[in-house]
Amino acid sequence: MAVEQSHGTDACKKVDDGITRVFQLFGKRWTGPIVAVLMAQPVHFADLRRAIPGISERMLSDRLTELGAAGLLVREVDEGPPLRVSYRLTESGKALGPALRELGAWAQVHLREGWQSGPC
Repeated sequence: MAVEQSHGTDACKKVDDGITRVFQLFGKRWTGPIVAVLMAQPVHFADLRRAIPGISERMLSDRLTELGAAGLLVREVDEGPPLRVSYRLTESGKALGPALRELGAWAQVHLREGWQSGPC
């Protein structure tokens, strides 16, 4: 006789709240590369844009605002002249370093080159 399996809501495992929050932020395009560039040192806006081919100024500004709201980076104004804005990671942002390195190493082994989601 076959054993019936329960497929009710109790049988479903819920996704960890921390994973959900991480991917709400890092699941957005460009967020990971921005943090990766900032790992080395604070970077001016224009240099950050040049370091990430394909990102628009608007998208970079939006992602930087989100990362700042999450407490991962701070915006600093260099009075100049000329007036320049730079961004640096907070201690919370820097703490992502080991995880990002692990993800990069995983991708080298397990994610075929050229894979990308979406048409771009």
